Amino acid sequence: MKKSKKGMVFALLSVMMLSFMLSACGGGKEGSGKSGPVKLEFWTISLQPTFTDYFNNLIADYQKSHEGVTIDWKDYPYDAVTNKLLTSIASGSSPDVVNLNTEFASQMGSKGAVVDLNEFLTDEQKQSYFDGIFNSTVIDGKAYALPWYTGTEVLFMNTKIVKEAGLDPANPPKTQDELVAWAKQVKEKTGKTGYSTQWVANLFPKEGIKILNDDKSAAVFNTPETKTMLENTKKKIEDGVIMKEDVPFTKQIQYYSSEQTAFEIAGPTFINFLKTSAPDVYKNTIAVPMPTGKADVRLSNSMDVVVPAKSKHQKEAVEFAAFITNVANQTAFSKAANTLPSTKESIKDPFFTDSDNTLESQAKIASANSLDKAVDYMVGVPNASDINSAIARGLQKIMLNDADIQSTLDAMEQEVNQVLKK
Repeated sequence: MKKSKKGMVFALLSVMMLSFMLSACGGGKEGSGKSGPVKLEFWTISLQPTFTDYFNNLIADYQKSHEGVTIDWKDYPYDAVTNKLLTSIASGSSPDVVNLNTEFASQMGSKGAVVDLNEFLTDEQKQSYFDGIFNSTVIDGKAYALPWYTGTEVLFMNTKIVKEAGLDPANPPKTQDELVAWAKQVKEKTGKTGYSTQWVANLFPKEGIKILNDDKSAAVFNTPETKTMLENTKKKIEDGVIMKEDVPFTKQIQYYSSEQTAFEIAGPTFINFLKTSAPDVYKNTIAVPMPTGKADVRLSNSMDVVVPAKSKHQKEAVEFAAFITNVANQTAFSKAANTLPSTKESIKDPFFTDSDNTLESQAKIASANSLDKAVDYMVGVPNASDINSAIARGLQKIMLNDADIQSTLDAMEQEVNQVLKK
């Protein structure tokens, strides 16, 4: 399964990308209309052995309804799939259908290394996915991936603390401004801090701030609007809305479990840790959809399916990719894997609507109800991790060390532009 809050490993990407792309660009539509037996090589990431039975049944069903098509399924470790894919395509032995995260799928799309799915899919098929998630891999009008399983953060709330502050957990905050107001009241009435967080680059897209320009050649976040947003964020620290600390997830669990914070922003996996560390706090916790900021979006962390441009059977490959990610199969996989689907009709299933009043059920429903505003956060360049790190360092200096905002933004912009030139 995918790793939360981590992008795909890009080891050796910059070294291999040029030769890979030169090889990929001549892919064409070789084999798209061929008759006779077709063998498709299908790659996934870290899904064996947990989901071996699921995929064996999925493949068997597909082969029964697509006579002459054979699926050769291979599963690779998360940290190995990038280099494996680049090497295979550069050597002329491209797989046909590949499971990638949105960041790497978009990078491949921007270089023309994967098929534009618009050439094969109907409007009805494309519209079956949540718009924000599907459009995360649309570049210049070309659709380079089909969304698969995904995840979103939700807001966990300690109802005991919230009630002590005179707030009604049955009417939770729906926007970031409302969440800030709630956290300020919690601080004033109970002395507890609102929530803890890590100072990372995804703060920008949550507030509608673009990190790079459209062609990914330069930073564009150094604006008066960004300075104002950061000034307002520092005020939240002063007001006790956010802890003045860079708090990794393990420590966020500790702060919430010890009731030093009233809220936690996390995915549903947070529940397992909370239930173990603080069963009494677990009993007092509810989950609601994540309040949205200025951009009115919720960040998702999705896995996608792509068809490399060097596939010899593009038409058949797209048909299989669409089968994997259709409504019925996304619903079935979400039930098996306890993930979220990226198809609109899937979340109408009782699995995502019926509550048994447990925190687990609340979080699942809140996550599913968040998908209509979900978009994938990504930078979309091979050295994305270096850019994210540069922005995170700058944010930490501003929020934790009270560094001058404008001079720090200037330095962040310069560092990001230098990374882009590498």
